[in-house]
Amino acid sequence: MVERPLSLGLDVYCKKKDQLKFSVMAKKEKLIDSYIARSADFAKPILTHIRELVHKTCPEVEEKMKWSFPHFDYKGEMMCSMAAFKQHMAFGFWKAALMKDPILTATAKTEVAMGHLGRITSLKDLPPDKKMAAWIKEAMKLNEQGIKVAKPKPTEKKELVVPDYFTKALTKNKKAKQVFDNFAYSHRKEYLQWITEAKTEETRNKRMATALEWIAEGKGRNWKYERK
Repeated sequence: MVERPLSLGLDVYCKKKDQLKFSVMAKKEKLIDSYIARSADFAKPILTHIRELVHKTCPEVEEKMKWSFPHFDYKGEMMCSMAAFKQHMAFGFWKAALMKDPILTATAKTEVAMGHLGRITSLKDLPPDKKMAAWIKEAMKLNEQGIKVAKPKPTEKKELVVPDYFTKALTKNKKAKQVFDNFAYSHRKEYLQWITEAKTEETRNKRMATALEWIAEGKGRNWKYERK
């Protein structure tokens, strides 16, 4: 009987292990590469860091661009997403309302501005990698178990009437229009009330200019009072 060298067996094992690891490594979406490259300088290292952390924690993650910003899907469902604005970026989990951390569940229920970690302006604003990884693993488990976010009971909402002057202003600012169209009903309502309740045309125009700036940055009308 001819014995196979131990080293040969290890080589085969390592090769198969590397092939398996390579087979499950997620493919990086070129559109997200471009998104990060176009983002503000402060946001690039944050976006890159979060992206690498998601891949490291969830090798089978799928990258996709949805609503013009990066999403990370797992098991065919959305898991988390990130978005960069002019002066801050945001990161959040699709099923944050079902997760254990009180910060995530609280922000998910109050419908604050996009994201569940407040306004992120530097890597220092992010929680420790260990905590972020634990959140990602929890989000993965929710997707693996097929747990869905309960749809809120439909409530009658009055159709929001957007004045012509604000519609025209939005069409001139594509970024603001895109964010406004995807804002929660409550956010759009707050901005429209603020603008239409102006007593003079001068005040209205000032409010519109401010609103467009804040909306383009993904901020809600009352962002100053939200958790930073």
